[in-house]
Amino acid sequence: MRAFVFQISAHPSAEKASMAMGVVCQGGETHFEGDFLKRGDGVTMRMARKKVLGFLMACGCLAGTSSAQFKNGSQPTELNIPRVSQRGIVTQRIGLTDITINYHRPAVGGREIWGKTVPYGKVWRAGAEENTTITFADDVSVEGKALAAGTYGLHMIPDKDQWTIIFSKNSTSWGSFSYDEKEDALRVNVKPHADEQFEFLTYTFENVKPDSAVATLRWEKLAVPFQVSVDVKAVVLRSIKNELRNVGGFTWAGYDEAAQWCLDNNYNLEEALKGEDTSIQNEERFENWETKSRILDAMGRKDEAAKALSTALDKATAIQLYVYARGFQRKGDTKRAFELFPMVSKKDANHWVSHLAQARISSNTGDFSTAAKEMTVAINGAPDQTKPFLQPLLKRLEAKDDINKN
Repeated sequence: MRAFVFQISAHPSAEKASMAMGVVCQGGETHFEGDFLKRGDGVTMRMARKKVLGFLMACGCLAGTSSAQFKNGSQPTELNIPRVSQRGIVTQRIGLTDITINYHRPAVGGREIWGKTVPYGKVWRAGAEENTTITFADDVSVEGKALAAGTYGLHMIPDKDQWTIIFSKNSTSWGSFSYDEKEDALRVNVKPHADEQFEFLTYTFENVKPDSAVATLRWEKLAVPFQVSVDVKAVVLRSIKNELRNVGGFTWAGYDEAAQWCLDNNYNLEEALKGEDTSIQNEERFENWETKSRILDAMGRKDEAAKALSTALDKATAIQLYVYARGFQRKGDTKRAFELFPMVSKKDANHWVSHLAQARISSNTGDFSTAAKEMTVAINGAPDQTKPFLQPLLKRLEAKDDINKN
C-alpha cells in the first residue's frame, strides 16, 4: 500500500502527542503513513480525512495560534459553530476608498507569543483560523509601493527588529500553510514597536488623514504598523465621471457639483470648466454661472471671470443675492458684502429678504431706528419657520446693537 504524505507547518507541541498515533512532527513537516488513510474496515476516506483533520487540530499542527474548538481537542469540519478565535472585521475609508481587514482573533492566553507561539523568520497568517485578508476598493500605495485594487491574503514574517508584510494574490487558502512566494503581489518591510497589552489580536487604523491611514496589527505588547495611501483626487474624479453617466449627468446640478469639487481641490480645472459649461447648457442658473466665474478666476482668466459673474448676478433671485452677500460677510469680506446688499432690493424691492438686507445696511451705518423698522417688515413677510431666527435680530437692533458684528 502506497503511503500518503502530507507536508504542513507543524506546531512544536505536536511532536510528543503524535508519536502515539504513528505520526512524526519535526523539522517543519508532518508525515502520515498510508495505512491510516486506506479504505477498508467500514471506514470511508471521507471519515478518515475528518479524523486526520481533527487530530491535526488537537495536536496543533494546523492550529497555529488558534486554540482547540472542543474540549476533547478536536475542531469541527462540517458545522458552522462559534470559533475559539472569533472573527473580526475592520474597515477604514480614505476619500472614497474602503480598506477592509477580515481576520480571526486569537488570545494570548498566558503564552509567550513572539518567537515562540509565532516563530521568528517564518511566514505567519497574521491571525488565526482561515486566511487573514485585506481588501482595497481602489488602487493604493503601501509604504510607498503601488498595489492594485483587490483582495489579498495578508501574511507576515515576524522578526525582532523588522517585519515583512506580504500581500498574496491567493486570498482563499487556509492560513499560511500553502503559502507560495510566487503568488506575492507585494512585500514591504516595517518596524514593530512596543505597545500596550492586547489580549486578543486586533487590527486598527490610526493617523487617519485625507489621503492615508496607518493599519496596525496589535497583539500581546507589540504593534506592527504599515501605511496605506490613496490618490484620492484621481479616485474621486473617476467616480464623478461614472456617476455623471447616471441621472446626475442629465441635470445642471450634477455637473456643477463636479466642477465645484475640482475647483475646491484645485484639480483638473480644464475638466471643471468643461463640466460647468455642460451644466449651463443643461440649465442656465445663478449657481453654475457663479461657479464658472470662480473657475475662470482660478485659471487666471480675470476678464472672462468678471463677465461670467455679471451673468450670474443677473440671473440671481433676491434670496440668492442675499445669501451670496452673507457668504462674503461671514468670510470677513464686509466691503464686498455691502456692495452686494443694495442689489437685493434692486432685484425685488418688496421681497421680505430685501427688507432684511436694508436692515443690515442701516445697522452698519448706525441708523438703528430705520434698521428696526426694516427688520419688522422682514419678519412680517418671512416664512413662519424663518421668523424665530429674525426676532432676536430685531431685539438687538432695538438695543442699538449692530447685527453685522457676528
